[in-house]
Order: sequence, then C-alpha cells, then structure tokens
Amino acid sequence: MSQENVELIRSVLPGPDTDLIALFNDDSESGDLMQTIAPLLHPDFVSVKHFPGAGPDTSQGLHGLRTGWLDWLAPWASYRAEIEDVIDLGDRVVAVLCDYARREPDAPEVALKSAAVWTVRDGRIVRAEFYTGGRDEALKAAGLAE
Repeated sequence: MSQENVELIRSVLPGPDTDLIALFNDDSESGDLMQTIAPLLHPDFVSVKHFPGAGPDTSQGLHGLRTGWLDWLAPWASYRAEIEDVIDLGDRVVAVLCDYARREPDAPEVALKSAAVWTVRDGRIVRAEFYTGGRDEALKAAGLAE
C-alpha cells in the first residue's frame, strides 16, 4: 500500500512551473484545485504549519488548508515549488521541496528548503504537516534521524 500512498501524495503536489499565487488566488482555478483535492482528503483531514519560534498552527478540512496557504503566500508576488525527494514511510510520506519565491515581480527569486509529512489512512490523506526547516526537520518530526 505504501507505493500507492507515494503516488497519492505526488498527485496533490503542483508541478514545478505552477505559480501557487495564481493557483490559490484565482477563484476558478482554486475552485478546480479544491474540487480535485477534496475527494483525496479524509473527512478528518487536518493541516499543520510549523514555523520556527512559534507553536503549531492547525487547520481543519479543505477550507483550512486553502486559508493557510493564502496566508503563507500573501507577502509574495510569485511562488512555486519543486519536488526534490519523496520518502516512503508506510502510512506517512515525506515530500522534500525547494520553494522559489519573489517579493516583487522583477525581484530575484529566493529559495527555501521545505518539507511536508503527509499521513494516509484508508487511501485518503488525513494529515499534512508543513515544515520550513526542510528535510531534516520533517524526518525528525516523523521519528527518523538522518
């Protein structure tokens, strides 16, 4: 089942050329995105953002996931992510990403290593935890040291 979990998580991660600002701010595209993701989420779905120096920020359901992303993306003019690695942990999958963003349209891109630990139950995503500390932070949170 774990390869199926990896494929499920890969299916919800946008492609490397997808501008997440445009995707989440465009009501029609965002609506399409949410309709695509909705059947893949477990009814008990929770998303958690972990920021340095702050406690976890937990949101319930699809609406909470979208609202959290809109908050995160607010200061940026463009934002995209490239998958660097996907690590199979059985019912959990770690996606290691490099995010690229611009504060102004013509500004240089800045890069941020990030990661997410996704938990799958009954073939649907029940939890997503986002880490700005990248691979090591996510693996530690998943109970692994590397």
